[in-house]
Amino acid sequence: MEITIIQASMSYSKEDGYIGTVAFTVEGHSEPYEVALQSKKGKDWAYSLLFRHGSGKEEDILALEERLEEDDELFDRLVDAAMAAYREA
Repeated sequence: MEITIIQASMSYSKEDGYIGTVAFTVEGHSEPYEVALQSKKGKDWAYSLLFRHGSGKEEDILALEERLEEDDELFDRLVDAAMAAYREA
């Protein structure tokens, strides 16, 4: 599954920890996605996946959700993009 990152951002506060978003496209999918990321200490990440612009095919987002759960490298790529944006800010 090939992804292209469109935009990434991350902020940090003592109260909430790291909070970020990454917008990206997936080859073969008709709509772009956005993942919201949160981690108190930058190690264990919670996330929420959604279509970036409204709605898309349910089977596409379900397939991507499954892939993110199984493919640590893919998920880490999204986290790394957000953390890189944080370091550059």
